Amino acid sequence: MERAHPRPGRRAASAVLVAALALGGAAVARPAAAAAATGTPASGPAAGPAAGAVGSFRLADIPANDGVVLKADVFAPAPGSPGADPRGRYPLVVQPASWGQNDLEYVAQGHALAAAGYVVVTYTVRGFWGSGGEVDVAGPKDVADISTVIDWALARTPADPERIGMVGLSLGGGLTLLGAAFDPRIKAVASLSGWADLTDSLYSGQTRHVQAAAVLAGIQAPTGRRSPEFSRVLDDLFADRDLPEVVRWADTRSPARYLDRINANGTAVLLANAWGDSFFNPGQVAAFYQRLTGPKRLELRPGDHASQEFTGLLGLSNAAWSSARSWLDQYLKGAPGDSRPPVDLAVRPTGAHEAHPDWQAVSSRTETLALGAEDLGGPAAGDWRSTLRGNAASGASGGVALLSGLADQVLHRAPTAAVPLLDRSAAVVRQSPPRPQGLAVRGAARVHTTVTASAPQGTAVAYLYDVDALGVGRLISHGPQSWSDRTPGQPFPLDVTLFATAYDLPAGHRLALVLGTRDALYGGRTPSGSTVTFGSTRADPAVLDLPVR
Repeated sequence: MERAHPRPGRRAASAVLVAALALGGAAVARPAAAAAATGTPASGPAAGPAAGAVGSFRLADIPANDGVVLKADVFAPAPGSPGADPRGRYPLVVQPASWGQNDLEYVAQGHALAAAGYVVVTYTVRGFWGSGGEVDVAGPKDVADISTVIDWALARTPADPERIGMVGLSLGGGLTLLGAAFDPRIKAVASLSGWADLTDSLYSGQTRHVQAAAVLAGIQAPTGRRSPEFSRVLDDLFADRDLPEVVRWADTRSPARYLDRINANGTAVLLANAWGDSFFNPGQVAAFYQRLTGPKRLELRPGDHASQEFTGLLGLSNAAWSSARSWLDQYLKGAPGDSRPPVDLAVRPTGAHEAHPDWQAVSSRTETLALGAEDLGGPAAGDWRSTLRGNAASGASGGVALLSGLADQVLHRAPTAAVPLLDRSAAVVRQSPPRPQGLAVRGAARVHTTVTASAPQGTAVAYLYDVDALGVGRLISHGPQSWSDRTPGQPFPLDVTLFATAYDLPAGHRLALVLGTRDALYGGRTPSGSTVTFGSTRADPAVLDLPVR
């Protein structure tokens, strides 16, 4: 049913946004006009609106099967706009709002898509803002809501049931992938800053990602109603208890667990994420991409969670939203496909682009560097051991959730450390000689070492730095790995996988590998007052495996 009497505040906000779109329409038309004059294609989501007009925009209430009402916005092309089938029906695009946002988030994109000949329904995910129910975090209720919205749109808009797509950001991005798994009517999806594996997002390396979880909880608190189940999961995650149940909860919400369904449906999947995403690291997205068998595309750029897509929400030209629009045009309208290779990377720190036929081709070889008693990459050393104070700050850091990746994107400034000043009682520090030709790091590095700890449980965090002539290290990547139930004083092998990246080490710079036991991003398990010894033996040498081109 349509909302006959929306709340005054919401109606006022809608009026302001729709009025702004009158100006936005002119703004987005300018690139298209310029393109016509110069003979070059327009970029960004604005490429198409000048060719059509929005016929209608309205607010709507969409009732779910359990009685919950979802607040939605509906955009439709003007009658007679290009793109309709013989019965006057247009492709349908469903857009679930992102975490902590409402249906008005996508007003600019909804306007642009409708002007390009799409019916668009954006909606506030249950539990947030004006939508009813409680926050389900992409659980079964949220997944069922996707099909409910599609059913509603097919019954009440000029939407074509044979041409249905989804585009979403953040929470909406994860929901698009789950929609692809559970509703075979969906032909194409674009997941922007979404996740593939929620367990990995909360607990990669068997380490609790507490800072990221705290940020998500902080965004949710004033914007949504937390379900008892979600409250329990957060409490357990922060308290480091009942983690198997946390993993079970997260697995249910992970598109990677339903890859067979997506592949069976043949859904065309676009994945666009940031190298520095504080919540959904690029490694899990790349692994998901590798296992897709249908039409697929992967784009990775410098930035943090949703930072790459933000300007597109304002109606400005934006690479991620432009790719999403092209993806929909190709698989819902039959437009010519993109001739570029399907894996597109913007390399840090410059942003230079590379294209590859698949993820495996991103790196051409693995360079194995010995982790010696004094250096990195020298001749294999004999036995060595370095004992650290457990849970002590060393000066190395993975950064700050949501901010560090944004600084890397905008300022080309990754988290830094004065490598010569790092506390050697709290971290193992090994530097390579200068690399005269530089080095193209591509993919996920791995550290292998031997650990002997005084406590049964602990956490190691590995950092890889780009070090200049002044000793200033810029973070290339990092990764945590925890352990438990180990016999104190008994050595055991440990592998730490760093988050995937694409980084060009400048000529003349050094690599530095740092191993510590504490980082504010994570809920570490190393007790204060304990000791952790990292080491190497001739039989089992410590190494850094570095994927490079």
